[in-house]
Amino acid sequence: MDIAVVGRGLIGAAAGRHLAKAGHRVTLIGPDEPDDRRAHRGVFASHYDEGRITRGLDPWPFWSRVSRAAIGRYAEIEAESGIRFFTEAGSLMAGPEGSRLMDQLQQVRDRDGIACDTYRDTGLAERFPFFTFPTGTIALHEPRGAGHVSPRRLVAAQTAAAEAAGARVLRVAATALDEGPEGVRIATGAGEVRAERVLVATGGFTDLLMEGSLDLTVLARTVALFRVTEAEARRLTAMPTLIWLDPDGDDPYLLPPIRYPDGNWYLKLGGDPVDVALRGDEIGDWFRSDGNPEVGAHLEAHIRGRMPDLAIETVQTMPCVTTYSPDNIATIRALSDRVSVAVAGCGRGAKCSDELGRLGAEVVAGHSLPEWALEAAV
Repeated sequence: MDIAVVGRGLIGAAAGRHLAKAGHRVTLIGPDEPDDRRAHRGVFASHYDEGRITRGLDPWPFWSRVSRAAIGRYAEIEAESGIRFFTEAGSLMAGPEGSRLMDQLQQVRDRDGIACDTYRDTGLAERFPFFTFPTGTIALHEPRGAGHVSPRRLVAAQTAAAEAAGARVLRVAATALDEGPEGVRIATGAGEVRAERVLVATGGFTDLLMEGSLDLTVLARTVALFRVTEAEARRLTAMPTLIWLDPDGDDPYLLPPIRYPDGNWYLKLGGDPVDVALRGDEIGDWFRSDGNPEVGAHLEAHIRGRMPDLAIETVQTMPCVTTYSPDNIATIRALSDRVSVAVAGCGRGAKCSDELGRLGAEVVAGHSLPEWALEAAV
């Protein structure tokens, strides 16, 4: 079957690999990262970064299941592509003991038999001296199969593996879809592409191609990068990723020092205290900005409270977006006989993108999703 995948981000590139390996004739469409973000006037993606947390634990069963499925294929993707993107640094999820989300997290752990260690108060402080936690904290630590991925390298690996499996890659943006009785015509910067079926995986820019077709919310996100010296990075070699689950709904996330393309080491912290929705041209304008300086100040205060001994050299902020569905799970479904979608990572999509892409590949090929993939996380 001739299948085009529109969107070469985390989910789309994964879908392209799965479809090509299944024997379909695949065209994977999507531009490379722009050389000059501020001058770019086309579409963007949220994978232009070096750090995303990966873990099997999640308070919501859907996200735990898709994450564990994707993590189980990391080695396969690295072997097929020759590109390494996963660092097994371990993952720590912490919050007030007895709070709803921490209780849900333990229920998922017990139900699915996820291997992790539990720490409280003194034991927590001794095991993870990098952090300061309030009294009454409980923390679950996944030492294996968890840590962080480079989303930038993960997309490169999926693209390379898709090409190796026979996919054709067009490194341009799609601008329009026209579905007809004979198939789908896709307008791109390199001319028209025709396919029997199309999977749309265009994230926050989905409305540009399919205005009003899906109920999606695109939220502006600001992340902060804290530069440290190489010596400080070595001091923090054993630091895991950290997510703090606050009862009020905030869930700031922190990554250990990662070397970025400029050669420097940065800890990354995200977690906007307020949701700001973006529409239309606002999304591109946001990607061309440096994010929200007030959120940056909030994040800096948070890391200084959580890691008071951290020796920070500089602080910078950068923009990102997250795309949400009403059910707080990925929107993966057929819109017609020929057009399907796989969008909405809901702030969790990077780590589990290979499984979300696989599910999208199943749908566009005409197969049904399992019931667990339809279970809302709200």
